[in-house]
Amino acid sequence: MRQLFSNRTALYPAIILTGLTACAATAHAASNGDPLHVETTTPQRSLLDRIMHTAPGGCPPTPKDDPATYSPYGVFARGDGSETGFGPESQYGIPAGMEGTRRVKSACDKDDPFDAYKHMKLNDSGSIWLSLAGETKIRNWYDQHPVFGALTPPGDVGGIGGEKRRNHSGRFGVRNLWSADLHLGEHVRFFGQLINADAGGWRPYGYDGTFRKNIDAQQAFVEFSANLLGGHSGFIFGRQQFLDAPDYMIGNRDVLNVPLSWNGFRVYQIWKRVRIDAFDFVKTKDQHPVGAPQAFRDTEDYTTRLYGVNVTIAPPDFSFMGEKGYSFLNLFYYGYKLAGGAAQSTVMSEPSAWGSTTRNNFGLRWHGEAGPISFSFGGVYQQGIFHQQNMSAFNGRNIVHYDDKHRNVNAFAINSTVDYHFRHVMWHPSFGFQTDIYSGGGDRGSTSATNTYIEPFGVNTNYLDPTNYLTGSNLINFAPKIGFSPTKYLQIQFKYPFYWRYSHHDDTYSIYGRNVFGNQINNPEGDHGFYVGMAPQAEVALKLGPHLTWDQHVVRFMTSHNMHRVGAQNATYYQSDLTLTY
Repeated sequence: MRQLFSNRTALYPAIILTGLTACAATAHAASNGDPLHVETTTPQRSLLDRIMHTAPGGCPPTPKDDPATYSPYGVFARGDGSETGFGPESQYGIPAGMEGTRRVKSACDKDDPFDAYKHMKLNDSGSIWLSLAGETKIRNWYDQHPVFGALTPPGDVGGIGGEKRRNHSGRFGVRNLWSADLHLGEHVRFFGQLINADAGGWRPYGYDGTFRKNIDAQQAFVEFSANLLGGHSGFIFGRQQFLDAPDYMIGNRDVLNVPLSWNGFRVYQIWKRVRIDAFDFVKTKDQHPVGAPQAFRDTEDYTTRLYGVNVTIAPPDFSFMGEKGYSFLNLFYYGYKLAGGAAQSTVMSEPSAWGSTTRNNFGLRWHGEAGPISFSFGGVYQQGIFHQQNMSAFNGRNIVHYDDKHRNVNAFAINSTVDYHFRHVMWHPSFGFQTDIYSGGGDRGSTSATNTYIEPFGVNTNYLDPTNYLTGSNLINFAPKIGFSPTKYLQIQFKYPFYWRYSHHDDTYSIYGRNVFGNQINNPEGDHGFYVGMAPQAEVALKLGPHLTWDQHVVRFMTSHNMHRVGAQNATYYQSDLTLTY
């Protein structure tokens, strides 16, 4: 418990800021000559009520009209705004640091104490301005049998591997993000973001630099933009998040405690119905030795790279079933370079072998809305090479020697989602299904091609598997789902996915790598079938106010008889996220 509360002061800045913003808001109003509202027809609300109130207010991301008519991003701001290339919209706009220089401040609630720190003018004309923002997230997990009771892989953090994770694990994490966004006119912008995170609980597992961090620089970049070539151009350089990809391929790793960040540059060009984005990054090195909590320790991890180009086309609008429709077509190339566990776990039956891999991803995605139907169809061909180094290593049982060799990679993924929305019916129900196919096989060979697809940067709670016991490698998923919204502040979704292995010559994989059991499921001496299991689940998102949300996930994973034969167990999983944005 000492470890759990060792950094409990991380919450103090958020609490202090909450208390001080009311005074700051009043001072800000007085400095501009605005009268203080002493007598009003509506009773004054307390500070707590202002923070928690559910009445219309805050800083809504957009009006109800079509964003194509007013947004600087035009048609690309439709939907959740992710096609702008800077992440989906939220209550206070898109994720911190992903806001463009041309974005216009929306109308805000003057009773909101945090609004005093948004878009603060630093000169008379308002061309120079500063916005401050923060986020505090408190997260709890419960795992009945973590990763189905799989053994820890060789070289796992805290041991040599081959041990079983402790059952009935309860994990707790807290994270703070503080950001400052300075705009120097219309074309120059500086953005900085600090992070602090800690984790504890009972019988925890998997804690490393993605859960615990002393104060460090999460993002720090400069952006230059201008109107060029008949459109809007931009160049961003420094440490930054990157979300210009399908969410099942690249995410911000928010499911863990420390988000993913990158170092390098990206350049974008936006026209009326075409957008181009090119980038070259190295990952932030956020893994440090245990017992090394020094501040500002993150550097660059040159063994992990992400680079490529994305072209997004917005075809002409259309009508379907008497309603308007629109769509986007993404054509992309993403390149990965990886070393260590992420590179070798899907290639080597003995995952302690050291190696590196290059993966070239060529793909497309077509998604949008056709009247009451929302849809997404995508496919990726993954080609590359795996290089195994000449070395001897301990695999948890004995010393194994590995020769220097290369293996080609030929893999693919197919992803689709379709939902039908009853927008004019009480509670606004929707129903649909999700289908995913991730290739696998060839992991037991030594010279033949490997066919196991990997998604090393696609950790996403809301897409494939909330437990993260399964990930997009050697997997087939079919998931019927239904959702509804009893009020505008409450959303509920039920999902019932079924999982199979794509190849019976390959294993199942989690975010921690290959799932290792006492008797491997890909053992050629026994036929363990393709069926993995099913995982009925529920997700509840409650908006407690313009700044406070509470998301909950509960999953009951029922593994197949064949999985039980190799040592896997059924599992119950629960996750709770309480997020305060300010």
